[in-house]
Parts: sequence; structure tokens; C-alpha cells
Amino acid sequence: MIYKNTLDFARQLDQTDPLRSYRDRFHIPQRNGQALIYLCGNSLGLQPKTARSALDQELTTWQNLGVEGWFDQTEAAEQPWLRYHETCKAALAQLVGAQPSEVCPMNALTVNIHLLLASFYRPTAQKYKILTIKGDFPSDQYALETHVKQHRGLAPADTIIDVAPRPDGTGLIHTTDIQAAIAEHADSLAVIWMSGLNYYTGQVYNMAAIAETARKHCVPIGFDLAHAIGNIPLRLHDWGVDFATWCSYKYLNGGPGAVSGVFVHEKHHDQSLPRLAGWWGYREDKRFEMTSGFLPAPGADGWQVSTPNILALSLHRAAIAIMAEAGIVALRQKSEHLTGYLEWILNQLEEVLILTPDDPNQRGCQLSLLVRKNGKGLFNYLTGQGIIGDWREPDCIRLAPTPLYNTFEDIWRVGEALKAYYASL
Repeated sequence: MIYKNTLDFARQLDQTDPLRSYRDRFHIPQRNGQALIYLCGNSLGLQPKTARSALDQELTTWQNLGVEGWFDQTEAAEQPWLRYHETCKAALAQLVGAQPSEVCPMNALTVNIHLLLASFYRPTAQKYKILTIKGDFPSDQYALETHVKQHRGLAPADTIIDVAPRPDGTGLIHTTDIQAAIAEHADSLAVIWMSGLNYYTGQVYNMAAIAETARKHCVPIGFDLAHAIGNIPLRLHDWGVDFATWCSYKYLNGGPGAVSGVFVHEKHHDQSLPRLAGWWGYREDKRFEMTSGFLPAPGADGWQVSTPNILALSLHRAAIAIMAEAGIVALRQKSEHLTGYLEWILNQLEEVLILTPDDPNQRGCQLSLLVRKNGKGLFNYLTGQGIIGDWREPDCIRLAPTPLYNTFEDIWRVGEALKAYYASL
């Protein structure tokens, strides 16, 4: 697409955008009666206008039925709570490219990392190492570190293999370097765990190629999809990924601290994998018999531990229904245009370096900017102008134009604010 740096051009793109009506289905934050330009969906997505009624529905059920809300199948309860999580499965499966039996909304992201590692990290005397990427999100690092320490005789420094960026100053990690590390350490690797999309650089890793290499060397592989789900198309089942988890408060717009979810490939469903079990992961048809001896529920549901938070699930279901309706293919197409327009505008500024790859296949909607001078000052200026992004130390501003509710006019106005800032120096 040939871009133009004019308001008329941006508005023309908005008028022809097939997803333009979805913006009206979200509450856009306001300041002094003016809508903010919200480019922080990679940190916390906005509230769907259906969220309040979805939550009220379950509050009403609780009010009117009490404990019977778990089982009531009359009009008093829209959906019995006992199987409420199942109503989220179709949309989640669509978003991650899975079978409904392979996904389950549950817990929080880091809790799920620990639960999945308990099943898939099974070190032996020969195969005990974990391969990951250097500088991954802190929760992932802490989870790996503490899991290693749970096994007597293992130390993180000797067990965790970090694949680092090349010393070329880009901060990016090449797929071939990850594949080479897998091949080099295959004889000692117990598991591979890494993000599918780097939270800091915005780089999308070639999960299909990496998973294929892991499978070739018979090493189980899992992905943290916190910044990938709802952002880029995923095909976890077809790629042969063993397991994954994510959060839903970013691109899935589930609310602060929203429920997480897991993926476990169907090839593991009939295996007696060890796990940290709880009551809600027990077979539903026998759950209330209260007998000893854990019998897992079929599929990913068998990794559930605790009673689901129905109020949180109601927000989750309302939010992902909007995304499923829009469709990840259409969202991705708009995302590429929005991000491309932002990239084109930013490239006109010598003072800003884009860390995120310029190849659309290697990025989602986030662009990470390295500001050569006074980056925090620029970030504070943008915030003062009603442009909400995200600051990461020491000199990175993350901007994420989200296709469900951001517009091309938003992007044009960011460019105008940046030009004004640098003209004033």
C-alpha cells in the first residue's frame, strides 16, 4: 500500500475498513471528554460494552439461585456453571488453531506454566536441560528457574540453555539459531519452553519451524502465547506443538488479571502424564463421588485444578465472542495495514529506531521503539497528548495499534504528535 501523511488519507482508510464498526463495541478511555488514542492493548485490552451485562447475568444467577446456579437448566440461569468453561472452547480453539478438546480456560498464566511444566518437564540423568530464549518475560524465567530447583541436584545455571540474540545490535533472535541450539543439545534436552512472540521486541518466532525441529529431535515443546493469542494467526494443532498457555487480558480484552487458558495437543490426551491435580480436573461424571485416586477429565480439561471463577469466565466469554465474530484472518489483515502505516510514519523520524522486525511475518501489531535521546521524556509527552503506550526500561516505548478498536486516524495523530515534539526541541 502507498501511504500518505494526511488526515484525509487516514479517514479514507477508516471509511473503507470492514472492521470499523467493532470500535463502537468497546469503551474507549476518555480524558476531559476526549477519546484517548489507546495503543496499549498489548498490556491491557479495552472493556467490551457487553462485559457489564455478561457479568450482571451471572450476578443475577448467583442472587436468585445460589448454589443451584451450578446445575440449574431453566431460564433462571442462562448457562449452568458446571459446564460454563465449555462455552469458551469453540472461540479459543479458533484463535489458537486447535480442537475444542485441546483447550480449556483456567487459572492464571504463570499458574498454568507451572502446571504444564509439572507434566512436560520430566528430567532424567541424561535428558534434564531446558531450552529457552534469553530475556524472555520474567514470569517464564522465574517458573523455569524454580522448577529446576525442585529437582534435587539440578541448578538453573547448569540446566537452562538461553538462546541469545546475535551481537548485531538488533536484539532479535534468528529461527535458525534456535533450531541449531535444539539440534546441538537434543541429547540432553528434556523440554523447550519459550514465548511465541517476544514481549519486548515484538518479534514473532517461527513456531511452526521450531516445533518441527523439536519434534524431529523428540523434545516436547511449549509456548507462552501471552502476546500472540488474538494478535497473530496460530495453528498449534497442525504445528504439532505439545502444550501452550496464555493470558486473556491483552488482545483478548478479558479484563485486568483475566482468566488464562491452556492447550494440550490431543496426542497427549490418552497418556498417563504426571500432573499436579485438583478436584475440578477430575472426571466430571465421577467428580461428586468424592473418591480417592485421581482420574483426569478427558483432554485439556484434565489439567484444571480449582473450581472455575464464573464471574471472570463471563467476562472472558463475552470478549472472545467479539473476536471470534470478527475472525482472526480479518483482524490480522487490518493489523498489518495499521502497523504498516505506523511504521511508515515512524521511519520519517531519525530520532526513533524501530526494534521490531520490518517483515510482517515476524511481527504482530506491536512496534517497539528505541529512542536515542530522552525516551522517557518522549513517552511522558505522548501520554500528555492523550496517546497511551507502554514504557519499558531503559529506552523502549511499545505502541500496539489493535485492529478491534484502533483507527488509521489514531496512527496519523501519533505521527503529528511526534513531529510536534521534535520540532519543539
